[in-house]
Amino acid sequence: MTDPSEKRNRRRRRLARVRRPARLGTIRRTEPLSEHWGRERGTPVDRYYIEQFLAENRHVVRGRVLEVMNADYTRRFGDGVTGSDVLDIDAGNPEATVVADLADAAAIEADAFDCFILTQTLQYVFDLETAIGHVHRVLRPGGTVLCTVPAVSKIGRRQLGSEWWRLTPAACARLFEGVFERGRVDVRGRGNVLTCVAFLVGMAAEELKARELETDDPLFPLIVTVRATKTT
Repeated sequence: MTDPSEKRNRRRRRLARVRRPARLGTIRRTEPLSEHWGRERGTPVDRYYIEQFLAENRHVVRGRVLEVMNADYTRRFGDGVTGSDVLDIDAGNPEATVVADLADAAAIEADAFDCFILTQTLQYVFDLETAIGHVHRVLRPGGTVLCTVPAVSKIGRRQLGSEWWRLTPAACARLFEGVFERGRVDVRGRGNVLTCVAFLVGMAAEELKARELETDDPLFPLIVTVRATKTT
């Protein structure tokens, strides 16, 4: 029979462990380390995953490629690019060759692009279903969209009134499979609770270990990647 005093002592020891404060160190703060997602410290943590995703899929960055805001990733990851276009809602962007709102993009030529690089953009589009419909429409049969969206992120200071969404892998699967053929959509959540915390406080990817970055926890995605291919 267990001694009641021993049971009480065990309970006290468990409570002591629970009440022991976590050591938060430099992240115990109410303002971030960086106002720019850690860019001035190194590589923003979300960009670590985005650029890894694009590198893994560089074989589809070919032919005529459409990218949002600039053609940096087309140049960096392109493999056999024959034409490069830049989509922007802002006509003042000197790199823009296609000026349109992705949710109102009927004027963009259909079946025109072999690849659409759509990174960290859909959170600014309120009508997601219409936007993804246009993504599908402008791709040629066999063309692929490489899309990333935030699951966790700060709001940009200049986007307080125009940043609408944070998306889960389940939401992305439902949205893209509603337009693209189900078997041609690949959705992945990347990140874990540590990388989410690091990104929110403005740490850089270089401040984390490789094994920390490469641990994916489905309960704590930092970003979601989507590769979807148009069949017809």
